[in-house]
Amino acid sequence: MRIIGVLLTIIALSACSDRKPKAIYNQGHAFGTTYFIQYYSSEDQNLKPGVDSVIAAINQSVSTYIPDSDISRINRGDTTVVVDEYFKEAYLISARLHEETEGYFDPTVGVLRNAYGFGEVKPMERIDSLVLDSLMKYVGFNKVRITEDNRVYKEFPQIYFDFNAVAKGSGLDHIGDYLESKGITDYLIELGGEILAKGENITKGKPWVVGIETPDSDLDNRSYEATVQLKNEGLAASGNYRKFRVDSITGIKYVHTINPLTGSAEKSDVTSATVIAPTCGEADAYATSFMAMGFERSVALLNNLPGVDAYLTYTDENGEDKVYITTAFKERMAD
Repeated sequence: MRIIGVLLTIIALSACSDRKPKAIYNQGHAFGTTYFIQYYSSEDQNLKPGVDSVIAAINQSVSTYIPDSDISRINRGDTTVVVDEYFKEAYLISARLHEETEGYFDPTVGVLRNAYGFGEVKPMERIDSLVLDSLMKYVGFNKVRITEDNRVYKEFPQIYFDFNAVAKGSGLDHIGDYLESKGITDYLIELGGEILAKGENITKGKPWVVGIETPDSDLDNRSYEATVQLKNEGLAASGNYRKFRVDSITGIKYVHTINPLTGSAEKSDVTSATVIAPTCGEADAYATSFMAMGFERSVALLNNLPGVDAYLTYTDENGEDKVYITTAFKERMAD
């Protein structure tokens, strides 16, 4: 009887191992937009509740749109907040990119973002040089730090953190970590146009293929000018073609990419940046950085960033639309 039992166990295990992975789809809402996940599993498991729990935890940590989130409390001057892994990861990515971009990436631009009307408060009616000088006092990543007891020190209480340029991409990475903790190795996560791809599309037996959106694509009828293959990396894009505000009094057009060195909310010659990086958080942050840095500085930085590649659209000195593609990015582009 014991031998029969062992044989039955072996047969059962063999049957389980022979089950082929099948595609499972989850979708929902996160970070003010929607997400879509395709993953492969040999088990009939619905991971959406777990994914939503990860999203809720990230929101509670770094969402400026939630009044009682950690970052909202810190922005109001609460020094008792002990930050978690989500906040610290966004902070550490920001610190590295702040140095690499020579200050063009800076999550302390929140006070400027709010003033220009891209935040959670009513925009300022007038932003002249005097107002801008006063606001710039509260901008600068060198004015903040995380202490040894995981609290946030701010040189001025008015300093306002804004991790929107890294939190969404980093959120995809954390969702990916959750999927992998459940044994999932082949998956594609899309959230608000940002992508994290691991393994391959088993159905097609090929790497994941995603589209690069055209710079002037309509939100309700998106168009794509190219496709690219991804495997074990993240992709994020940034552009000023949708996110802008026109002042009703002055008629001045403000774009959502802010130069933290000058406080300006005027667009650079880079019109869109699509970036591939080892993690989606990094891709997200670099895409925003290139928009602020402009074309020449972006290309110079890309030449010193192994593992980071980009598809940039820009306007040259003659006002003509141009495209710049790094070699490794071009090699990933599907035929």
